[in-house]
Amino acid sequence: MRLEASPVGTTVATNISLSTPLTIIALDNDVEEVRTSRACPTRDPQLLFSVDSYSDVFAVSTSGIRRYLTLLQPLDREAQDSYTFTLLASDGVQQSPPVSVTITVLDANDNTPTFSNVSYSVNLFTDMLPGETVMQMSAVDADAGENGQVTYRILAGAQGKFLIDTSTGIITVAPGAELTVGRSYALTVEAADNGPVPHRRSSITTVYVEVLPPNNQSPPRFPRQQYNLEISEAMRTGATLLNLQVDTHTQTYITTEPRRVSGYLILDKPLDRESVDHYILTVTASDGRPDGTSTATVSVVVTDVNDNKPVFNSSLPTNLTVTEEQDNAFVGQVMATDPDLGASGQVHYRLVNHQTLFSINASGVIRTAAPLDREVRGRHYSLVVEALDGAVDPRRSRLTLSVTVLDVDDNSPIFTQQSYNVSLPENSPKDTVILQLKAIDADLTSNLTYRIRAEGLDPEIMQLFRIDPMTGELSVLKVLDYEALATPEPKYTFTVEAVDIEGTMPPGLALVTVRILVSDMNDFSPAFSQPIYRGMVAPNAVKGTIVTTVMANDSDPADTPAGRVRYKVDPKAYPYSASIFDVDEQKGHVVTRVNLNEEPNLKFSLVVVAYDYGEPVKENTTLVEITVLQPSVIPVFTQEEYRYALTHANTRRAISCHLNVLCRSCLARSTSVEREEHKSQLHKLNCYIACCHPWLCSFFLLASGSLTSPLCDAPSRGVAVFPPPSQGCNGLTVEVLWEVSMLFVGDGSVRAP
Repeated sequence: MRLEASPVGTTVATNISLSTPLTIIALDNDVEEVRTSRACPTRDPQLLFSVDSYSDVFAVSTSGIRRYLTLLQPLDREAQDSYTFTLLASDGVQQSPPVSVTITVLDANDNTPTFSNVSYSVNLFTDMLPGETVMQMSAVDADAGENGQVTYRILAGAQGKFLIDTSTGIITVAPGAELTVGRSYALTVEAADNGPVPHRRSSITTVYVEVLPPNNQSPPRFPRQQYNLEISEAMRTGATLLNLQVDTHTQTYITTEPRRVSGYLILDKPLDRESVDHYILTVTASDGRPDGTSTATVSVVVTDVNDNKPVFNSSLPTNLTVTEEQDNAFVGQVMATDPDLGASGQVHYRLVNHQTLFSINASGVIRTAAPLDREVRGRHYSLVVEALDGAVDPRRSRLTLSVTVLDVDDNSPIFTQQSYNVSLPENSPKDTVILQLKAIDADLTSNLTYRIRAEGLDPEIMQLFRIDPMTGELSVLKVLDYEALATPEPKYTFTVEAVDIEGTMPPGLALVTVRILVSDMNDFSPAFSQPIYRGMVAPNAVKGTIVTTVMANDSDPADTPAGRVRYKVDPKAYPYSASIFDVDEQKGHVVTRVNLNEEPNLKFSLVVVAYDYGEPVKENTTLVEITVLQPSVIPVFTQEEYRYALTHANTRRAISCHLNVLCRSCLARSTSVEREEHKSQLHKLNCYIACCHPWLCSFFLLASGSLTSPLCDAPSRGVAVFPPPSQGCNGLTVEVLWEVSMLFVGDGSVRAP
């Protein structure tokens, strides 16, 4: 509180007696020791104070543990009776929450009662009776309370003829007074307020009274000199307010409407109590003669109706901020006024929306009703405040406030994927970026760091991979060779964590599993077991006859596309040969494409391509030479099928088998080696039988270490088994250590039994 007209520099007080100054204490924990009571600081925090409005009127003292609010200019209550502003404290880095301050200006007796005229003139008649009203004085004092209450008295000139009511200012004829025609009186009237005697203010005016004779020439007279009237501001125009009747001996007029003689006081225009709530009307009645007039005073008090909505104070901010995760935190304040009287002018506040998140009290102070979570509930709120008056049917106004929730780093990061699975091609260069991990943090100020989690980690992982702590890019540190890795499908699994190093709320990190599968590249081309393959075929061989078999191996893993070998004929190298011979795509059998009809002793060359399914496809070639045989040298079996069981004896012994052939040539295959461990030991063997050319007889056997070196003691038509005998051998003996079954087919091919 502060008394108006207080000099500049006066300290604002907190009570009506102005004995207790308004003390402002702000603490800075960076300065104040922890053990010091917050209510009793011991050190000057050297803070800066500011007000958001009326900074030209109020200021805060600049130093000291206790600060005081002082005046920068005198106050005038009649111009403005209260001030509301927000007070802020700052240490130059951080700012305190705003504090609302309301200053009520107390009235000082600084206004003098004022008459509307410097002097007044009135005519009386000798036949006026004691108590009749001469006129009513009116003086206005703008002060409040007793300082504005006016008391009237006649200081001089009454001569016992006149009295004045001290409260109403009505001058009447004194009891027992006799008025003499022609007499004049000059009444000195004082209007004084009821302020404290040392500070009481007053003013005077002069009332000139002329006494006239009481005859037919007397002017019209009002029954009363003073009329008091109360009307509602909602009164419609044209309504009759008062019937002013005059006593007259002649025709009289109402001066406001000279042509009408009814004397009715009528409302001409709409009233607005909030603009003017009191009218003093002087009504004059005249009989047409210069001195034939009379006056009466009508005091019209305009009563209130609820015709105004509350109006919000536009000087208060509407863009507000509040820090998240704080309960009952100050958000801002609204203020509305209603010029209506009584309950119609009492303003109440309520929130139209977000009532579960915010609250507002009777003073318009808005606070959080629950901690706000910026990331969950929203960053901005449009808060609608309604001000309504206290009438039965209240009038309302609304104001929309924008509330921004300030961020606190209270959220942990989250990876955008639940896990990461990526394929890394072998031979990828060092520092190749495999993938980029991404974690998000809903907080504005989050600062994420990525790292491979060391807990329970295979040390090899740290030697093979690294992650950029800022970008989350995962890269390889070495060139990886699929074939050199230990497992068939080498993969690495580890955990990556994203850490919010500036987070204030635990745990502040996110975990995700990364699985890296090393994929095979096509490192090797298929390799044929021989640079040249030779085969023979009858000149009339039917379509599909097997001539020979090519074989290629690929060093890439067999269960990968890069390790799967397929065969095809290159038609461009030898187009004609490619038209009559083909190769089985999977088995490598070189076969006749058509039924042959070729001349004996012809030779054909065929280029066979072995290729894989890798990326890119790799291939190799070999040459196949095919000779068309003379019909006379083509071996013919005497039987369709030959079966011999070679059984393992308790002791090692040699067993010989003999075949009867039309020509001393034969083809044999042991089927005992169909087992997995022997599939890679296919050998081409040549035998030499008496009277046979060296190239006429070929034998194939899947060899095993169980077979001994042959003995050349078999008859001339024996079967030659690995290894081939010397040229000129008439027979062959095989020593067998386990049971073997052999199948010979009379058409020259070999089948399993």
